[in-house]
Amino acid sequence: MADAPCKNCKLRAKYDQNPSSLVGRFWRWHINFCPGWKAYFTSLPQEEKKRLAAQYDFRKYQ
Repeated sequence: MADAPCKNCKLRAKYDQNPSSLVGRFWRWHINFCPGWKAYFTSLPQEEKKRLAAQYDFRKYQ
């Protein structure tokens, strides 16, 4: 699942560029229930999960 679309998502890139933008905030809200993000996130090694959780202030699927 490391080749998941979530890794190269254009909306995620927009969030990384400007988290307070409308598109960035939409992406951050969207990952709370997106099945693709859940599959991608849970397939990652524990260290990568911790890094992404801290980067995106993401507390689900821990």
